[in-house]
Amino acid sequence: MLTDRHNGLHSTVEQTAVSSFDAAVTELLAHRPNVMPHLDAALAADPDHIASLALKGFGSVLLARSEHVASARVMAARLKALTDRRRPTAFEAALVAALDLASRGAWRDATSVLQQRLAECPIDLLSLKLVHALRFMSGDASGMLASTASVLDAWSAAAPGYGFMLGCHAFALEEHCLYESAERTARIALAHDPGDAWALHALAHVHVMQGRFMEGFDWLDATKPVWSGCNNFRFHLIWHGALLHLARGDADRALAIYDADLRPHLADDFRDLANASSLLWRLRQEGMDVRDRFEELHGFASARAQDTTLVFASLHHLLTMAACGDAGGASEIVAALVRRGARPDGDQAAVAADAGLDLARVILSLAQNGATRPDLGRLAQRAQCIGGSNEQRDVFLRTLALMAADAGDARNAGAILDLRRRMKREQQFATLAERRLAETLDSHRVVA
Repeated sequence: MLTDRHNGLHSTVEQTAVSSFDAAVTELLAHRPNVMPHLDAALAADPDHIASLALKGFGSVLLARSEHVASARVMAARLKALTDRRRPTAFEAALVAALDLASRGAWRDATSVLQQRLAECPIDLLSLKLVHALRFMSGDASGMLASTASVLDAWSAAAPGYGFMLGCHAFALEEHCLYESAERTARIALAHDPGDAWALHALAHVHVMQGRFMEGFDWLDATKPVWSGCNNFRFHLIWHGALLHLARGDADRALAIYDADLRPHLADDFRDLANASSLLWRLRQEGMDVRDRFEELHGFASARAQDTTLVFASLHHLLTMAACGDAGGASEIVAALVRRGARPDGDQAAVAADAGLDLARVILSLAQNGATRPDLGRLAQRAQCIGGSNEQRDVFLRTLALMAADAGDARNAGAILDLRRRMKREQQFATLAERRLAETLDSHRVVA
């Protein structure tokens, strides 16, 4: 048995496999692009290296596309057969059990398995990172913070990966609006591991949420040598830079960033498409003509209309359909979400049946130029369950606020804007929504 530098114990006797796996985990923690080549090297040294096979499976799960989830299920079955004949370590057994659950859509159960592993070995950094990722995608912010808080006392600042652990904790703090603690923790994380793009990400969130827009853009510009070497996560940080300009009222600069740095790299990855559609939707709300850019996303959205692996992704495809005026395509996605919500398998069925479907129907009503009368304020409160960050979900809060404003619904418009203000110091959009509400109420008075 061999131990890797991130505190995983392996049943293999091949040191090359463990060293290559270590390199893969480091790439994963830093959001760099060479995870799979290092895992391939590990499996060349030991084709039955359990942790490498499991991490490949998790990579497929986190892509959140139907064909990749199917591959993860195949990998989970292979690992089950392998561990039936090769006794796994506790580290390996937790990865295998969690992958089996995650590949079947039971992400919360998978995190429970990995959290139990952390209770036994709180310095198991890979298990912590996987818990963090799955809880993030599940919209479980409280679970993210509870998970990182539970391991803090077990870690030494001298331990390999200490900064990456703190980077996860910093982001969890930020999602709870604990901005001063988040910034302090992120800066300590970067002092230990300067390549921690997730800690950089946490700080980008803090800057926009606290209204420190130009400081935030300058921070991203200064740290570009670090995050420009990331995988497609670099596009998400570019997206943050565009949002910082939009929040300070410079929509032209935000669109220029989209055209120069995001538009040329569009691909069938829900993270890239969510960056693109949500930025364009915000620009559209600000009065920018971006229909041609949305048309470039339409093919991706159409291809994924039936793929409800991740409700968060489906809702972003719906934004594209609505912006393109494709009511038929939007209806197709909503129908797929109805079917997803009716199925008893996996956590996303519950997400669809809860806020996911109501949000989808609101967006569909925009595509159909129709009226919808849900309790928009309450729906905004429920939106966390779709996953992603507060800033990512803000595109839906903005949409609900404008719908309430355009309907002359002062109560719900005010409630949604108050919810946003508790998270984010940004007046640009609030002014837009309040102006539209006033215009609607004035028009009603004229008619009366």
